[in-house]
Amino acid sequence: MSTFEIEPGRLFIGGQWRESSNGSRTEVIDPSTGRVATTVAEAGAADVDAAVRAAREAFEQGPWAAMSGRGRGRMLHRIAQLIRENADELTALESLDVGKPVSLCRPVDVETAADQYEYYAALAQTLDGATRDTPLNAFAYTRRGPLGVVAAITPFNFPLILSSSKIGPALAAGNTVVHKPADETPLSALFMAGLFHRAGLPDGVVNVVTGAGPVAGEALLRHPGIDKVAFTGSTAIGRHAASVAGEALKQVTLELGGNAAHLVFEDADLDKAIGAVIKAFVFNTGQFCMGGPRLLVARPLYETVLAILAEAVPGVPVGDPRDPATVVGPMAGDRHLKKVEEYVALARHDGGRILCGGKRLELNGGYYYPPTVIADLSNDSRVVQEEIFGPVLTVQPFETEDEAVELANSTRYGLASGIQTTDLARAHRVADRLQAGIVWINDWAMLDPAVPFGGVKDSGFGREYGPEALASYTKAKSVVVSLD
Repeated sequence: MSTFEIEPGRLFIGGQWRESSNGSRTEVIDPSTGRVATTVAEAGAADVDAAVRAAREAFEQGPWAAMSGRGRGRMLHRIAQLIRENADELTALESLDVGKPVSLCRPVDVETAADQYEYYAALAQTLDGATRDTPLNAFAYTRRGPLGVVAAITPFNFPLILSSSKIGPALAAGNTVVHKPADETPLSALFMAGLFHRAGLPDGVVNVVTGAGPVAGEALLRHPGIDKVAFTGSTAIGRHAASVAGEALKQVTLELGGNAAHLVFEDADLDKAIGAVIKAFVFNTGQFCMGGPRLLVARPLYETVLAILAEAVPGVPVGDPRDPATVVGPMAGDRHLKKVEEYVALARHDGGRILCGGKRLELNGGYYYPPTVIADLSNDSRVVQEEIFGPVLTVQPFETEDEAVELANSTRYGLASGIQTTDLARAHRVADRLQAGIVWINDWAMLDPAVPFGGVKDSGFGREYGPEALASYTKAKSVVVSLD
């Protein structure tokens, strides 16, 4: 961490680095060792107020307010370019902060962030309206404009990607932003603040406040100067965010928890299916709201799949995230590790059969848990029904297509799902019946900035990515001109 932007760990408000108003700081832990990596400023309500005021001034009075969509697009292109130019440092920061393997950080996290800014740069100049044919003796048309000041509140598991998925379309639409990253993983957000400044983004357009959710996050949610809340995180906190925003009639996008089902039918290409199944639950050490922790297997393949998983999963490389050979790194923090341990203990209590894993790894003092496969749990077990958010896979058999769909839809979540089949008609038929915002067929985690994703049921509402996300950061205005 040699950059000026990160080492002081200060807040970025109105284009300036500053200490928190109360002088407080909080530790950032390296999850691979459990040791303190650095400290950052801990914002209070006064700091949040200053950030929102800076964003409001930039929206209403600064050069950003007068900039065309084409001009905003050029700025976003420059940000994407700077992300790629600084890919080594962003990779190192994200790996240090979250415990992500570097083999994942660069091609997934860093490149996806750059792709998002490029994608919304292209869309920035497409925000036009439409003329409307009416029986009125009038000329009617619509215009699309920005909402104002956006609060972007992001989680610990994909700090760079999930901040870009909000800041990119918000800026493309002409809004200004106050970003509050997760308490545990603020480093890439601070580094990106420096890149925004270097890209020439006007002062106050993006502000970054680090600190505790109950203090800085709550102040941001309740601030009257916020026009929209874009939140990714747990369902419990999402409910609270929606409630607070609703009191003030703020617009809200919520991308919340998930507990996706992965369906393997008897006609699946088993070699490809097993690869997708393993990727779906170990990707990002299982800390992936669109991961696939629930495997549903056609009864004729059930024992075969269990045997293959029991042999293959222990071979997935677990270790130091800085080692290019590592596939599964540490959990992002001690509390996340303990949560996984509690669920595995509950699985044993509920009669689950642990095929592999099932016990934390003692490695360099870090928060490591090996990929774990559990069979023979009933569908009403909490281990099946709740979001574990770790590298744990439960496996259940099904007899018929209808039962598979019923089991897949039986939890309160609906963010993602997957199907393994070579029957094209079945693929489309089952995809239509699954209660999820995105369905993958014969692979997992196929994501692109052009393809929207988001939840149903307790997984939230609104969409990230695609033109759908851009539209959610705009408001429509109708203009009707009398021709009498």
